[in-house]
Parts: sequence; structure tokens; C-alpha cells
Amino acid sequence: MKKIHIFLIFTLFSLLITNKLSAQLDTLNYLKQFEANKANYINQPFSKLLNDMTQIQPKTIWSYSGGRVKTKTIGSRLKFSTMDLSFNNVITLLVYWQDPIPRDQTKYYEQKNSFYFTSEEKNFYGSKIVKDVIVYR
Repeated sequence: MKKIHIFLIFTLFSLLITNKLSAQLDTLNYLKQFEANKANYINQPFSKLLNDMTQIQPKTIWSYSGGRVKTKTIGSRLKFSTMDLSFNNVITLLVYWQDPIPRDQTKYYEQKNSFYFTSEEKNFYGSKIVKDVIVYR
């Protein structure tokens, strides 16, 4: 009886992991299309990229200073899963901005909404011009 319970638990656990990995692969492949077609988004407002993301939207957004100057946000890391214990291994869309954004502005939204990508962030970042797009895991 114990062997059957252990087998059932192992099987369910394996199915859950397989489904999660499959969903991450689908997300990665979907977002890689935007990276491959980044010429369509460079020098365009960020809202164009967001509007083209019909299947999935970012869950969180994190400022990226990229160097010693911590007063400017040169890019933003958009993550496509909710924050949990395995948050370090999620798929990320890194958007570099044509003009750096003052860090106090991005920090305001991070603190206000706990890094979640809400309609406020969508409105704030929507008019910012995209310089580059990189997808990674």
C-alpha cells in the first residue's frame, strides 16, 4: 500500500514539473519571436511591443541600471511568472530604453506596486522608446 502511495505521489509530482517546464518552453519560444523581430520594435514606443503580445503579458518589471550610474534606468527586465521561490530561473524580456529613465521614477512604481506590472506601469512605460530587446532565461 505504501509503495502505491509513493508511486502516485511521484507520478503526480513528475506531471506537475513536466507541465511547468513545457509552459516555460512555450513562453520562451513565444518571446523569442519578439527578439527575432526586434527591428519592428526598435525606435518605437514600448506600447507597440506590449500590444503585439497577445498571448502573454509581463507579470513583474524590474529596473536595470547596468553599471555604476545608479540614478538612471537604462533598461527594464520584464518577467513572465509570478514571484515565488524559483523566481531566479524565469524567462526575462530585457528592454533597453532609447533615453534612460530617472531611477526615482522607476523606483516609485516598484515601491508602489511591489514590482508587479500593472496598468500604471503599462501607461508609464508605454510611451518610452525601445532601443533593444533581449530574451533570456
